[in-house]
Amino acid sequence: QAQLLESAGGWVQTGGSLRLSCAGSGRASNLPIMGWFRQAPGKEREFVAAFRRSDRKPITAASVKGRFTISRDSVKNTVDLQMNSLKPEDTGVYYCVASSRNYIVSAMSQEQSYDYWGQGTQVTVSS
Repeated sequence: QAQLLESAGGWVQTGGSLRLSCAGSGRASNLPIMGWFRQAPGKEREFVAAFRRSDRKPITAASVKGRFTISRDSVKNTVDLQMNSLKPEDTGVYYCVASSRNYIVSAMSQEQSYDYWGQGTQVTVSS
């Protein structure tokens, strides 16, 4: 059974920090790429960040660059998202994702590249 289990999100004021963690198990473990998407209320789901294990390549969306950092522990099979300087527009449901293929960078931000999705965890940033 494949499963991606996200840690609880939370509520924070503008400028605060949160850390999300995701653990893969079963067929969702030890996969080449893991990352995060998010969906704000009334908006389409969007890419946040991803990490390619083969060359330890992280990529982040322009909207979070410089504020969010993605990291991966291949031994524990986890991927973390450190979120700093949070803004109200960062509010949304955050989804952990994993891909069974070692995609090129341009494909790492595409939803269709990911086979496995977590249930999602709520992050709320108040102004």
